[in-house]
Amino acid sequence: MDTLITVIGGANVDLSATLNDAFIAADSNPGHIEVGYGGVARNIAHNLSLLGARSQLLTVFGGDLFGGLLHDHCKQQGIDIHLSERESKSRTGLYLCINNHGGEMIAAVSDTEVIRAITPEWLAKRSGEISLSDFVVADTNIGEDAIRWLMENVTAPLLIDGVSSTKAHRVVNALRKSKLPYLHSLKLNLKEALAVTQTSTYADAAQRLLDAGVAHVYITLSSEGVYCRTAAEEWLFPALPGEIINTTGAGDAFLAGVVYAHSKGIDFPQTAQYGLMAARATLMSLKAVNPDIANILL
Repeated sequence: MDTLITVIGGANVDLSATLNDAFIAADSNPGHIEVGYGGVARNIAHNLSLLGARSQLLTVFGGDLFGGLLHDHCKQQGIDIHLSERESKSRTGLYLCINNHGGEMIAAVSDTEVIRAITPEWLAKRSGEISLSDFVVADTNIGEDAIRWLMENVTAPLLIDGVSSTKAHRVVNALRKSKLPYLHSLKLNLKEALAVTQTSTYADAAQRLLDAGVAHVYITLSSEGVYCRTAAEEWLFPALPGEIINTTGAGDAFLAGVVYAHSKGIDFPQTAQYGLMAARATLMSLKAVNPDIANILL
């Protein structure tokens, strides 16, 4: 049977605005606005589906109109959501970002309160099916206690996306409190890595994360590529060339590429190179998930 990858965390409706010219504060800026479907975990699951993986998404949809649209879209994209839930009294996760005319994010607001429903108890009810997974991926939209539950109860390799500087602290806190302070892989961008480790360089940040119990550290460096580290080796891979249209979802695609490569038996650090290929495909699209990612070959 094919490798099963379980993805746990946020699913949102995305509003992505890209400016035509330089940003003018406190004014109406001409540009174009895309409405799409996102959320870190949902994006990862969608990318995995496009890559041909067998994956399932564990998330919570709101009971509003957005929730119904998002739920149906996931099913239409072939994402297995049979373990997910719809909260009738909650609003669906929303993500709003503003990009400059070069496609780089200026600011973003994320409303993911609905994901608070993913508690250790919520996960425990699904533990039987989670235990069948060959890999488990989670984002830090879920709470610290839920992350700790995964660390202590999931036997498959667990990979986590830090999501943001604020939420990434949940991983480090969970490692500190866990009875089993071990994590297969952690993906952070540079800002997140420096924030959670209180360091000033990506090398120092990676060492702190290794000391905390992370086995494989991936720190994405935007246009400079990605820094990868284990206790035995470190690598710095340059970013792949390509026109940047929109940065939203690139980190999610990177981690999807990494876990997919792992599932196919590719060893570290070559997994990062596949992640960079997936990220480049996303950077060259207006959408948070680029269907052309399906054309990337290992």
